[in-house]
Amino acid sequence: MKKHDFRIVVLQRGWIAVGDVSFDGPYLTISDAKIIRNWGTTRGLGEIAANGPTDKTTLDDAGTLGVHELAVVFTMEAERSKWN
Repeated sequence: MKKHDFRIVVLQRGWIAVGDVSFDGPYLTISDAKIIRNWGTTRGLGEIAANGPTDKTTLDDAGTLGVHELAVVFTMEAERSKWN
C-alpha cells in the first residue's frame, strides 16, 4: 500500500469509509472521507471500488477521520476518478 492512496476502509463495528488514506505510526488518516452507509450494489463492495458509487449508494460526508490500525478490518483500492 502506498503512503497516500485512495481506498475503501472497512472498520470494526460495521463502519465503512472511503477517501485519501495516509499513515502516521499506528494511525491512518482518511482525508476528504465519506462514510458508505448503503453500498447500493448488486455485486458487493468491490463493485463500487472499481466503478464508483451507484445511484443507490448512500454516502455521508465525514471530513477527516483518524483511525487506529487495530480498528481496520481490511482496505480496498478504489478508482478515484469514479468517485468525483
